[in-house]
Amino acid sequence: MRSSAQRNLILGLSLAQLISWGSVFYTFALLIGPIEQALGVSRAQSSVAFSLALLAEGLCAYAIGRWIDQGHERRVMTLGSALAGLCLVLHTFVTSLAGFYLVWTALGVAMSAVLYTPVFAVVTRRFPNDFRRAIITMTFLGGLASTVFIPLTAWLIDSWGWRGALWALAGLHFCVCLPIHAVLLRDAPRRVVPAAPASATAEPVAGLRHLLTSAPFLLVGSFIVLFMAATAALPAHLVSLLRERGMAETWAIAVPASIGVLQVAGRLLLYFFERRFDVHVANRFIPCLIPAGLAALLLAPLLGTGTGALVLVLAFVALYGAGNGMLTIVKGTAIAQYVSREHVASLNGALGVPLALTRAAAPLVMGLLWQPGVGYQYGLWLLLVMSVVAIAMLLLAQRRVLAAGAGAA
Repeated sequence: MRSSAQRNLILGLSLAQLISWGSVFYTFALLIGPIEQALGVSRAQSSVAFSLALLAEGLCAYAIGRWIDQGHERRVMTLGSALAGLCLVLHTFVTSLAGFYLVWTALGVAMSAVLYTPVFAVVTRRFPNDFRRAIITMTFLGGLASTVFIPLTAWLIDSWGWRGALWALAGLHFCVCLPIHAVLLRDAPRRVVPAAPASATAEPVAGLRHLLTSAPFLLVGSFIVLFMAATAALPAHLVSLLRERGMAETWAIAVPASIGVLQVAGRLLLYFFERRFDVHVANRFIPCLIPAGLAALLLAPLLGTGTGALVLVLAFVALYGAGNGMLTIVKGTAIAQYVSREHVASLNGALGVPLALTRAAAPLVMGLLWQPGVGYQYGLWLLLVMSVVAIAMLLLAQRRVLAAGAGAA
């Protein structure tokens, strides 16, 4: 049973996640049109800005993780919110492509300090014996960021123009996120030595350098990176894929839109039912929903464009949407469960650059694999194979850690 202060911490951090994801990550797509018109640049030129943001986020992830592990979480996340707000203000003064790139590179630095990776580490440090449930709770609001902020930001741009909208979004960082991080993250623990059963993490606390080259970290890290590629490649192409399959425009739009809602629904199911199952069994089962959904999507063309194909597409939506929502929890907790809780922020940070490169490259590779007459079939097969390999990596990591724990017992 958590105290009111602990519940307020989780609720406050959840609200900050909703605002941070919604006002920065999801805002870019709505700014592209007005920015291209204002600066006279092409879609290819404007898209570089977001890639720079993702790269900056990845490059800073390890340093951010080290600072959090050393107990500086309040300073990191408070300054991150301040930087995000400042960059959004500076964005309103952008008059050149170089300035646009510079602002979004700085926003990438801010993202590395305020999004899921740092806040998951904070929660793991503060709730060492119940961090998974706290993370599930926190992702409810984070999962609704696009649902809330895409229409909100669109309304702000329509009402106040894109510069006025950015002032409003900056105000949310200064008036909501910054105070939340500054007030609720006081008294950060300097070190967390996990008081957990041997089955949760079998290896004794070791140096960070040793952990970075250990088999559990390499296996779990590969699992996270491969699944990031599999889940990042599809969203940008899903509408085109469904249109190619001959689906009505209503379905082609409704299917991708429903995935976000199903992600939250999946997390809700996990919140209420995960304590009835062994956590390691759940970690094995949840990732399997993604390749199962991809398999349904691959089989759909065999049934033409009728009801049978639609049923398989809807099966894909249910499996992929709910699976992706719960997979966020598995990816966010696997390092702490199978490698180290003491160095969780640093270890997750070490994956920052591979994840940033993967997230940027995966949609491009999916597009390159598209072929006339074949469509996205080759790309879907690649995603299916990558998902299966990723699951095998996690199973190997589990087997090593749990076997070592049994031996120690």
